[in-house]
Amino acid sequence: MTQDTAHVPLAGGNLPLEPNDFVGREADVEELTDLLAVARLVTLCGAGGIGKSRLAVRVAARVAGEFPGGVWLVELADAVRGDPVEPRVAAVLGVQAEPSRALTDTLLGVLGDRRILLVVDNCESTIEESARFCRAVLTVCPRVRVLTTSREPLRVAGETVWRVPPLSLPRSPGQDPTTSEAVRLFVDRARAASRGFAVTEQNAADIAGLCEALDGMPLAIELAAALCRVLTVEQINARIRDRFRLLSAGDRTAPARQRTLRATVDWSYQQLDEPERVLLRRLAVFTGGWTLDMAEQVCAGGALRADDVLGVLCDLVDKSLVLADAEVAGQTRYRMLETIREYAAEQLGDSGEEPGFRRRHRDHMIEVAARIHRTIVRRPRPAWTEIRPMLVMLDELQANVWAAVRFSAETGDPESALRLLVLLRWPIIAGGRFTPADEWLDRLLAAADELTPSMRADALALRGQVAFGQGDPDSARVACTAAVELCRETGLNGPLSGALAVLAWVAIYQRRPELARSLLDQALEAVHTVDDPWHETVIRSMEGTFALSEGRAKESQRSFEAALAIAHELDNHWAAPVALIGLAQVAWLRGDLAEARAHYERALGMLQDITAHWQAITCLAGLGRIALAQGDLVTARARLVESLRLCLGTGQRLGVARRIETLAQLALAEEDDHRAVRLAGASAAIRSAMSGAVLPPGFGARMEELLQPARMRLGDAVVAQLWAHGQEMTQEQAVRYALQSDESFETPTLLGKHPAATPLTTLTCREWEIAQLIARGMSNKAIADELFISPATAARHVANILAKLGFSSRTQVATWVIEQNRT
Repeated sequence: MTQDTAHVPLAGGNLPLEPNDFVGREADVEELTDLLAVARLVTLCGAGGIGKSRLAVRVAARVAGEFPGGVWLVELADAVRGDPVEPRVAAVLGVQAEPSRALTDTLLGVLGDRRILLVVDNCESTIEESARFCRAVLTVCPRVRVLTTSREPLRVAGETVWRVPPLSLPRSPGQDPTTSEAVRLFVDRARAASRGFAVTEQNAADIAGLCEALDGMPLAIELAAALCRVLTVEQINARIRDRFRLLSAGDRTAPARQRTLRATVDWSYQQLDEPERVLLRRLAVFTGGWTLDMAEQVCAGGALRADDVLGVLCDLVDKSLVLADAEVAGQTRYRMLETIREYAAEQLGDSGEEPGFRRRHRDHMIEVAARIHRTIVRRPRPAWTEIRPMLVMLDELQANVWAAVRFSAETGDPESALRLLVLLRWPIIAGGRFTPADEWLDRLLAAADELTPSMRADALALRGQVAFGQGDPDSARVACTAAVELCRETGLNGPLSGALAVLAWVAIYQRRPELARSLLDQALEAVHTVDDPWHETVIRSMEGTFALSEGRAKESQRSFEAALAIAHELDNHWAAPVALIGLAQVAWLRGDLAEARAHYERALGMLQDITAHWQAITCLAGLGRIALAQGDLVTARARLVESLRLCLGTGQRLGVARRIETLAQLALAEEDDHRAVRLAGASAAIRSAMSGAVLPPGFGARMEELLQPARMRLGDAVVAQLWAHGQEMTQEQAVRYALQSDESFETPTLLGKHPAATPLTTLTCREWEIAQLIARGMSNKAIADELFISPATAARHVANILAKLGFSSRTQVATWVIEQNRT
């Protein structure tokens, strides 16, 4: 080291002041601070616009006190390939070149054993030159730390690569969106752009949806937020599909390739070699994610051989254009940020290859579905350990399934689209994936004039199953009646058993016991002709449900045990939980809460790692009701809230109504009468808004059990007002209110603005008096004599009582009245 270079004054540094608030990434800053204490070279990797530079400066400022030699930022944003790094570092440090000595040696001599942090930003422009310089620093300068940002790793010995994630997004429908990092950033920048901007109940969902559509990418969010000076959030959200045109006005002082979203992505694309460009644009046929096998089978062709796909895919991962973000069923799942995928899709369209590769993608998804179907139905029956990984992978491929369906529909091939859906019948039903299956089935069945009878029958039966799962018995009956007629005309027994089973469900739901029994017998006969024990477990469980609905507990238990035995023989973790849930409900009816809880917990344990929303929702709700009955209100709330959150994603309005009703019962137990009555009203409103909905047995009685204690404490007038408020809530408002554990939910004042509404379940004083007489075992004539009214009037009152309480017999009324008097 020369005398001059030894005395170069290095202290303080040159970190810029932050131009605005740094929002989010608190955990990331903490992790990187700890990492820099032990790693000498840390590279922040990520796609353009993900926030690498801003994060690096934030972390550097955080640790500046640990580096007496200073923290120095070296900008390479405007560098081009081949430019040396050393002159830029020297300019930042104030080091001048020496005659007859390489600048690298001079720099290393200045750095020496000083404790300095170098922040080298945007290394991707000069990746090889940056790698050589950093390697030299690590070799010669033991106390220097280097923090770099790049779209791909430097690949230097000793380098720690830290992938910069997108900002966090709202995790669930019930979560306050302003707690997510992406929404916080949008709100902060929107307020800076428009002084009057505020988050409201009306725009909160649009903000969350916008941030999700932008993948939590900070650059895209900042560009979108800046538009709030001229557009509402709703307008921005409506136009975001054309994101590259919309987000085209960035910071004029930024490098050209960082001023707009398109410029940022386009620059990255131009840096790729031809095989990388080819694979990137072909990967755009995948929606949501893919595996290596899928990429090899779908994207290879022409100059890109299947054997080359792995290497090129790895290069795209290194360049942060593809994310390897999860391991699913023993395979790595890859995906692109939606902004990158949209750009790649544009390139695919321009290449002329799009139709062929989308067709290959569709055919591959049909092949995957057929393989799953064959595994499920083959003999000898496979072990669940063989089926489960396929189902777990299918969960990750759902977006690809619907993309393949859409492609077939839009290219005039409904048979292929329906074939894909029918092959995935069991995953759709067991997984509660009723939406968008319902819309696609309706559209495809209406458009397809020339389907094979087998395909049409299968699709109609599936449509009926989906409709019933959504709580729409009328649509289920229409679809399955058509399926049954077609099956009997053409001699098809496979779809016949499924359609008959759904019709039996509808009959049970509509309280038509004779028809239900007949249909169940026909369904069993049909299923035996095709030797489908899996479907037989479903029908046996339906027999149990039917018997339970009529109070025949022993018969119900025998049917559920028969179903469970078949499910165990098949090692079927979809069918067994259905039977276990039935046994839990039988135990509940007997008052054995410990046995009921054991059945629910066993069923829930079998559902781990697979999507079976209906079963999981029912188990969680059952465990919540048991905890409520036992006075464990904390556990009850946790289970019921989890059940409601899961129910929201399935499109099951009836399920949402049921969960809200149970949360109303919980609120009553918590002595929160206002919440209990509002939720009860909201639950009843959701049910009444459903097409063809039939109130379940005892619904009115349960409502009265909620409302009577509230009337005693609040009075009839207040209860009527609270009920009216609950009735006027939308489903979304009711869900948000139900998920909150306090009264922070803003509710409009109803008094004086809306008419109070007496709940339809409310018994009049005369009806309550007659109900008491029914409990004493009196006939209609005896009641008439007792009250000095005509037998016809007494009969009309009894009919009203049965309808309001949701009962079908006087015995049920008597039992309920006795229980009410006891409590």
